[in-house]
Amino acid sequence: MLPEFRDIEKAARRIEGFAVRTPVLESPKLNALTGGRILIKAECLQRTGSFKFRGAWNMISKLDAKKARGGVVAYSSGNHAQGVAAAAQIKGLPALIVMPADTPAIKQENTRSYGAEVVTYDRATQSREAIAERCRAERHAMMAPPFEHADIIAGQGTVGLELASEANDRGIRLDGVLVCCSGGGLAAGVALAMEELQPGARVHSVEPAGFDDYARSLASGRIETNPKPSGSICDALMSPAPGEMTFAINRRLLGEGLAVTDAEAAEAVRFAFGVLKIVLEPGGAVALAAVLSGKIAARGKAIGVIASGGNCDPGLFAQILNREI
Repeated sequence: MLPEFRDIEKAARRIEGFAVRTPVLESPKLNALTGGRILIKAECLQRTGSFKFRGAWNMISKLDAKKARGGVVAYSSGNHAQGVAAAAQIKGLPALIVMPADTPAIKQENTRSYGAEVVTYDRATQSREAIAERCRAERHAMMAPPFEHADIIAGQGTVGLELASEANDRGIRLDGVLVCCSGGGLAAGVALAMEELQPGARVHSVEPAGFDDYARSLASGRIETNPKPSGSICDALMSPAPGEMTFAINRRLLGEGLAVTDAEAAEAVRFAFGVLKIVLEPGGAVALAAVLSGKIAARGKAIGVIASGGNCDPGLFAQILNREI
């Protein structure tokens, strides 16, 4: 069953006191550069460093600890992994996370720091879903998917609820919202919130160039896949295809999908650090990159940007700041 706006409202109450109500930033320099008003929802400052904790806690907090003694199993490239691990730790449940072997070390280390067991796999030759399902069955655990779950989508939708509420409080009617997109859970949740609270705002998915399965799916009206499993610095946005649940929502509510190059994502990371004074990972910076690179016309408009995560590998971050990428 697909989530509705009322589910996002329930999720907001459920995560209160556990998730951070992250700030909405506005930079005079960015406004001057774009000719518009850009509102940046800084989810890099969320618990575990990305928006993913919201959905994970919204789902896992509802579990009956006695019935879920086997804990939770998830598969993730890093941010969902940390969100699930942290949520399971709070709930007092064991967690096992299936992660790509090439996941940045900081994401693997952070996941383990929340008490989770990490199992790695080769994303080019192995199925993360199959490995996770085997582990779940062995442990009699609950599966916490990264986006294909109504509670996950509703939890991520609280990002949009907070952004819309903040814009309303400032007397701003948003013309558009840009959302970093992989499987589409965040985009779906944000779009549901905007439909209710800021109906004039057109929500756009933003992906790495060459991994724009959502943009292509929106254009064709059917689920498209990416031709390869990796090859971008935006490691957080490597889902092979949109989810069926998320696409059922997004095909109705999203505008045109956008894509940015790795170079544009790196420039957005530098801008975020140098001007906004926040740390973004490349995948968490693609929505900002779409604004900076002119992928969307911002002049005279109010645009919301979801800065979705800040778990950047230190070595990669140094290379980006030094303009080696």
